[in-house]
Amino acid sequence: MRERYVELALSYVPHLVQLVDKNPYSPTYGCFDREYWHYRTLDFPCGMSQEMCLVFALLYTRKYPQNKYFQWSRMRELAVAGIRFAMKSSHADGSCDDYFPFEQAMGALVFSTYACTEAYQLLGLHDDEITAFFHKRGTHLAKHNETGQLANHQAFAALAAYNIFLVTGDKVFRDVAEERAKLTLSWQNKNEGWFQEYEGADPGYHTCTIDFLAKLWQKSGWEFLQAPLVKAVDFAWHFMHPDGSYGGEYGSRNTYHFYPHGFELMAPHTEKAAQINDAFLRGLSSDKRYHNDDDRMCSHTVYDWLQAYDDYYVDRPADINTRPKFTKWMPGCETVAVNADNYYAVANLRKGGVIKVFTEQGCIGSDTGLIAELDSGETIVSHLMDEANSVSVDIDTSTFSVEGSLAYRQSKLSSPMRMIIFRAVNMTAGRFFPNLLRLLVQKLLITGKRRSKYGFKRTISFQEDCITITDELPAAVPIRRMSAGSDATSIYVANSNVYQESVIRIPWQHAGPELVEEVRREGGSWTREITGGK
Repeated sequence: MRERYVELALSYVPHLVQLVDKNPYSPTYGCFDREYWHYRTLDFPCGMSQEMCLVFALLYTRKYPQNKYFQWSRMRELAVAGIRFAMKSSHADGSCDDYFPFEQAMGALVFSTYACTEAYQLLGLHDDEITAFFHKRGTHLAKHNETGQLANHQAFAALAAYNIFLVTGDKVFRDVAEERAKLTLSWQNKNEGWFQEYEGADPGYHTCTIDFLAKLWQKSGWEFLQAPLVKAVDFAWHFMHPDGSYGGEYGSRNTYHFYPHGFELMAPHTEKAAQINDAFLRGLSSDKRYHNDDDRMCSHTVYDWLQAYDDYYVDRPADINTRPKFTKWMPGCETVAVNADNYYAVANLRKGGVIKVFTEQGCIGSDTGLIAELDSGETIVSHLMDEANSVSVDIDTSTFSVEGSLAYRQSKLSSPMRMIIFRAVNMTAGRFFPNLLRLLVQKLLITGKRRSKYGFKRTISFQEDCITITDELPAAVPIRRMSAGSDATSIYVANSNVYQESVIRIPWQHAGPELVEEVRREGGSWTREITGGK
């Protein structure tokens, strides 16, 4: 199955070639942000996009199966042009922007810096100007951090800093790498193995953190990374579904991310890593993987697939679907995984009981909680991460319940006037206090929540052949309509709301008029079942 990694990566190359400005006479030669250089609908280039240069460098230098791009000179030229445009489009201090001007986004910096430094080494470049640029970026990274707890960004910062050390030889950046790696590990739940992503565990971003730390371990040989990585793989193992799909809305950031290279690197140290990747590879034939194929995000995993092929571990273990039956309650992230004879289920109680259910054939149930429209026109939901939720667990009866407050759903959109005001802030106070502006945006779109006065309780009962979900609204709520979504989300996450089979296969369920009227009058209860199958 190893060659499936390459087949998948090669299928994206035409799209990546379309994204880059290939004209050496153009002022944006090497820019991978097509929205900036071609459509001209953006007023600044996205620094993250320059990570795409690594795909070109890998395909130029390595003779993968069916890789017709091997040793094509333009592949090399465009990889170098991508590095040079990263230099040209950066600020004087080496930082770059992602979503707004003068953002100085650490995420965009570390993603693109790792890719550029990796491509630089693959191509065997020796360029003092480029090396000085990497040094400048490393210096910025050493002096600045970002707001919020995003473990995957810190892991990637460690990897990027180590690559800068390898290129420049400056041991300061090796120290930065070690510092950021240890910061990442300090955000790991030591009992369960997951890393903090804003308000909890996100299995999708968790694979990113595994990937970046495993790459760092491969390069540095730092033994302090091994045990935490094995623990992290153990956690991820519970979120590889029997059909080969992974993750979903039950994570703190709603992602289906899956980075396989880190698991290949960990496969010699835990058989669960290879089991996870084999399930992913088998699922490709029936398209169970997630697709995040817009122009901005599509390259994140392309080079990772190629690297997974490079480091494929040949000794493969038993199929992951030979897992014994279990009910695994993880109190640290308040998430339960259940492997029964007739289904596999994951539910996040801290997130209001968001649940997804699978068999080897695919997703058979997905319930992301209540969503309702009030008479006021506002929308309330039960699926936000909330530490104030009260969770109760009865392992003996496999019954799990959560009580909390329905929260108002954020749906902020831009407008010409708002954009003018935002750009004015970007160009004035924002350019001097980018972290403060980022913090405000995070509060507005991600971590902030406005709870309503209306309570809810969800009870999930796992039986042998079915799962029963009961939602209770203990008091009257002035709703116009109410549903149980199958893929509803309410926070801004760039890598969420993607395609994966479950989001279109499982329909939303809508409350009937009698139930709506009952809830309006005195509150009510709504019970549904998800029936398992071989």
